[in-house]
Order: sequence, then structure tokens, then C-alpha cells
Amino acid sequence: MPDVIRVAVIDDHPLFLEGVVHTLQQSGRFAVVAQGTSSDEALEIARRDAPSVILLDVSMPGGGIAAAKAIGEACPEVRRVMLTASETDGDIYAALELGVAGYILKGTSGPELVRAITAIHHGDDYVTPSLAARLLSKTRTARPSASMRAARTEEDEPDLSGREEGILALVSQGLTNKEIAFRLGLSEKTVKHHMTNILQKLQVRNRVEAVLLAHRRAGRNPT
Repeated sequence: MPDVIRVAVIDDHPLFLEGVVHTLQQSGRFAVVAQGTSSDEALEIARRDAPSVILLDVSMPGGGIAAAKAIGEACPEVRRVMLTASETDGDIYAALELGVAGYILKGTSGPELVRAITAIHHGDDYVTPSLAARLLSKTRTARPSASMRAARTEEDEPDLSGREEGILALVSQGLTNKEIAFRLGLSEKTVKHHMTNILQKLQVRNRVEAVLLAHRRAGRNPT
């Protein structure tokens, strides 16, 4: 039996908090090591309990974005995930700029939440697919993020191999490394190796930034 994943859940809505905790515990994959309701508690829990993954609500007291920033600086080993009702572009991009590992909407089903957090624990990044699709549709007009190096000229842009382009296309559909490996008949280790190369070539920090940059490149070079 695989080791359980240590998770902390921070949300100031008691019924929602209780529901998330119940869902995670019932799956048998997680140990909920702590619960909290504010950004101050989130930072304290990250330092004290060192969860593998911490779930944060954008709108909780003190602000989930502020909590994600503080935890990233104090406890970089903790994987930060926004679990929120906010679909505001400003919140999403602010979270991604901080390098969070996930941005999950509260309408996500229990099984999908379990799958997403499991994937995040194993090194993937995750954004609710419907939200990722909306973001991608706006990339041609959205203000570029400095971290994504959007100011590059075509001559400066790195070339991805055919395999890397194919993997990136599947990432843009919301597939995890494991699902991509199954789809392409590769080992998960091989997919992770390709993803590392993709991130290094594009000079981005995570899968979401890689997909957004790739779609901007496609917009500048339509077929």
C-alpha cells in the first residue's frame, strides 16, 4: 500500500472544510494533518506540520494569495494548491506567478479532487480543465507575464522536438504525466524527463506556464 499523502486544508467555510476533509480521508490516500481558517494559520501549519500539500482558499481571512507567497518563502518544500471559487483572472495569474502547484475550482468533484492532489503530490501541476481552457483562449490578448519571457523574438524561441510538442499538447488538455505516458505508450519516468526538458527550453517554472507560452507562440506563428 502506498504511503499516505500528508495534507493540510485551510478554508474559513466550516461546511466546505468538513466536506473536503471527509472526501480526502475517505479516499484512503491522504492523512489530513491540520485544518485552519486564515492565512496566519496556514503559515503556522506549514511550518509546524510540514504537510506535503496545503490547500488554500483565495478569499479566506488574510488572503490565500498572501498565504501562498509566505509559505513559498518559508516552506518551499510544501506544495501549495488554491482550492477556491474565484475564477478572477487576477487571482489566477497572481497564484501562478507565485509558482503554486495547482488552481482547483470548488465545483470540482470529489474523485477529481483526489486525482488532482495525488498528481500534484507526485510532481505534476494542475489547473481545473475548464479554467485552463478559458485561460488559453485569452492568451493572444492577455498581458504577458514577465516570468514567461513573452518578449522573445521568433529567432530567440527554442525549438521543441516532435515528441515534446506532442506531450505539451496533451498537457494542454489537462492530462497528468501518468495519463500522457499511457496515451503515448511511454513510461511515466520518460514523460517526466521530457517535461523537464520542455520547462528548461521554454524557461518557465511549471506546466501551466509552458502551455500558455506555447499557445502564444502558436498565435504569433499561425499555420
